[in-house]
Order: sequence, then C-alpha cells, then structure tokens
Amino acid sequence: MRSLSDTLERLARFRKDKSGHAATARSRLSRLKRFGPNPGALQAWYRTPVGLTESPALVAVLHGCTQNAAGYDHASGWSKLAEDFAFAVVYPEQVPTNNPNLCFNWFNPSDIRRGQGEVHSIRQMVETMIVEHGIDRHRVYITGLSAGGAMANAALCAYPEIFTGGAIIAGLPFAAATTVPEAFDRMRGHGIPDVESLRSRLSGASPHAGPWPTISVWHGTNDRTVAEANAKAIIAQWSGVHGVPSNPSSVETVDGHKRLAWRDRSGRDAIELYLIEGMGHGTPLKVASGYGHTAPYMLDVGISSTLHIARSWGLTPLSRRQPEKAGSVKPAPPHQAAHRSQWDRRADIQAVIERALRSAGLMR
Repeated sequence: MRSLSDTLERLARFRKDKSGHAATARSRLSRLKRFGPNPGALQAWYRTPVGLTESPALVAVLHGCTQNAAGYDHASGWSKLAEDFAFAVVYPEQVPTNNPNLCFNWFNPSDIRRGQGEVHSIRQMVETMIVEHGIDRHRVYITGLSAGGAMANAALCAYPEIFTGGAIIAGLPFAAATTVPEAFDRMRGHGIPDVESLRSRLSGASPHAGPWPTISVWHGTNDRTVAEANAKAIIAQWSGVHGVPSNPSSVETVDGHKRLAWRDRSGRDAIELYLIEGMGHGTPLKVASGYGHTAPYMLDVGISSTLHIARSWGLTPLSRRQPEKAGSVKPAPPHQAAHRSQWDRRADIQAVIERALRSAGLMR
C-alpha cells in the first residue's frame, strides 16, 4: 500500500507532466457521428480506405491516457497500414467529461459490464462499422495501449462473440480492480486476483461458450507504470477458456525480443506474449518500417507491434519469422525512458485520496 504523501506527490507530478501528450497530428480519421446507444458517452473516429474490398476486416484501436484517437493513429500507423492493405479501422475516443486525463475507465465496473457503459459504446461502434461498411464478422479485431489495453481486454471479455482476436499492450486483466485505489495497486502488480478468480470473471462476463478470440499480449520488461505481472495475469486469465497448458508451447526471438506462444488443441497459437527487453511503458514501434512515429508512450524499440499484430491476424502478408540462435541476437536499440502514468499510486485513506483524484481528474 502506498503512503498518502507518496500518492499525492505522484498526483502532483502527473498534473505537471500530463500537458501536451494528446497529439495534434493531422488526422486521417473521419468522425463516426451516429452509432446507436452510447451509454459510455464516448466519441468515435474511423478510416475506410479508398477501394476497400468486399467484406474487409475491421480493427478497433484504443488510445492510452493523455492521448486521443488522431494522435495514437498517427504514432501507431494503424490507418496507414489499413490504406496499404485494405481494411478498416475504428477509434473509440475518451472525452474529458468522462475522464479529464482521457483514460478509458477500465477500473469502473459499470463501464466494463456487458450492455453498459464504455464497453457497450465500443460494441456499438463496431456493429455500426460492420453494418455500414460490409465488414466480415469473422475478421473483427481490437487492440489498445495501457488504459486502452485494459478496456480492449474488457471488450474481449464482455463481447467475445464479436472479436476474432485482440492485442493488449501494457494492459491489465479484466475486472482486476473495482476502485481507483485498487487500480493503483494492480498497476504496481499488487493484489492481482488469483488465477481461478480471474478466469471466473472472464467466463462470467458473457453467456458465450466459444470459440474464443486469440490473444496477443505486449509488455516492456522495464515498464514502471504497469508491472509485467499484469501481462502474465492476462495470459493466465485467458488460458482457461483456450484450454492451453500453463507452460508455453514455443519460445523464440523475434526482432531481438522474446516471443512466447501457447497452442490450443488444433495447433493454433491461441495466446502469445511479446516481452520487449528494456522497454518502458508504451507501444513498441519500428519507425524504420514506415508505420508509426515516436511520441510520448510511443517507443521506437526496433520491433513494430502494429505490423506483427496485423500479420498475426492475417491482415498483411506473412513474413516467416526466423528464430534467432542463442548468442546471435543483436542488442536492442536504446529505449526511451518510461513515462509514469496517473495509476502508479495508492491510497491509505480512501476518502482523502479520492478527493485528490477528482482534483487531478482521475475520477468522475
């Protein structure tokens, strides 16, 4: 449990540091003005490339705290990739009236429950894109960073029948926290529910009985904002419904970083984990690939999560991975320093802390 002074000090530092992180890059995105009931009061943006093929795929992309749809799109390269390979993207976007720091409210039970809140708004955006643009219902995917990664995981759990696959970057397990103080602890890796509890929360989130979306998890080994223990907890949460063993089926090195995979009974990689050596909190990029630009929490570390995730979903031509022999791995490029997020704190006296959180814009 964090001390009161530590929590307030971190809040003050975050308030000072947060300005300017919501990028103002020129956007490729258009506003999705109407998408039915919107209980989470979110905004939506999308991109459908010219000459979109019949029955294209759709990727929903969720930004992190202090970011917005246009900035995350520019930095991650998703809409550029969509232009090059003829699929659609939709960006749920948080608004200041929900969370002044633009975090998706992954820790709020009413925002992650099927049929309610932000997660249902995301479902409505996806359904609208499917209907209006002739999306193939078997090729719908979701990804997100940090709070967006946690909310992407919530969408996968609440609506597993909607998504074929999901990618969670520096995120957290579904329903791991129900209050802001709990969220602080989970971000630090403290008090994460046990495996059986995590699996029960997933299976109880919807009436779905399978098949289940594939899961790709990405995490930096030097992430001081969201502890690596959360990545392992996400793997454990999903391994139950996929029926995969606790130990990975394969371990290899991809672009200088470790990739672990868990195969289901059909031999498919149902779950994968990329551990990005030395990386702090953010989305892994390889700017030289032509997809993405560096920005706060968008880190050029020599591996493109955008490209690898898209390839794993069959959205781009597969380039065969060549496992690297031990001792042959080139050193990863220097990593940008980790940025601390507003969740990296804990309360001793909940009433006092929640007042401070509201002042900092971390609670409604």
